[in-house]
Amino acid sequence: MQNEIRQDKITGSRRFSNYFWSFFLFVGGLGFLLAGLSSYFKINFLPFTNTTELVFIPQGVVMMFYGTLSLGFSIYIIVTILLDIGSGYNEYNKLEKLVKIVRKGFPGKNREILLTYPLSNVRSIGIKITEGLNPTRSIYLCLKDERNIPLTPVQEPTAISNLEEEAADLAKFLDLTLENL
Repeated sequence: MQNEIRQDKITGSRRFSNYFWSFFLFVGGLGFLLAGLSSYFKINFLPFTNTTELVFIPQGVVMMFYGTLSLGFSIYIIVTILLDIGSGYNEYNKLEKLVKIVRKGFPGKNREILLTYPLSNVRSIGIKITEGLNPTRSIYLCLKDERNIPLTPVQEPTAISNLEEEAADLAKFLDLTLENL
C-alpha cells in the first residue's frame, strides 16, 4: 500500500526569503517612520542620527509615507507567514486513481484549496524551464483537456538536474510520459 500512494509536501510562505524581507522591511519602515515623525515633532526618536533638522514638508512627509508603506508590506508578509499561505501537499494515489492537490489559502470560504483529478484524465508530466531575468523551473500535471496544473511551489529556481530527476520519478511512479512545455 505504501508503494501505491506518494505524497509530496509543499512549503508555503514559511521560507527564509519571507523572514528576511519581513524583518528588513519592518526595521527600515520603522526607521523611516520615526525619522518623519522626528522632523514633525522636532524630537529625536532615532538614537543614532539627528533627524529633527529635516524639513517636514516635503522630506518628513515622504519619509513617513515610505515608512508606512514599508511597515504595511512587512505586516502583510508576517501575516502570510503566520497563516502559512501556499503550504500543503500533492498526493498521487494509485489505489483510488486520483491526484489531489491541497493548499492553504487566505482565511474565508476558500481557506483550504483542494483540487482532485482522476488519473485517467492525466495525459503526462510536463517540465517548463525559462531562463532570463525571471527564471522559472516548474513541473506541471498535463491534463487531456490541455490544462497544465503547476505542481511545484513558488520558490527560488532549483537546479535543472534536480527538477528533471523529480519529474522523471513522478512520471515513472504514475506510468506517464514526460514532456517539455
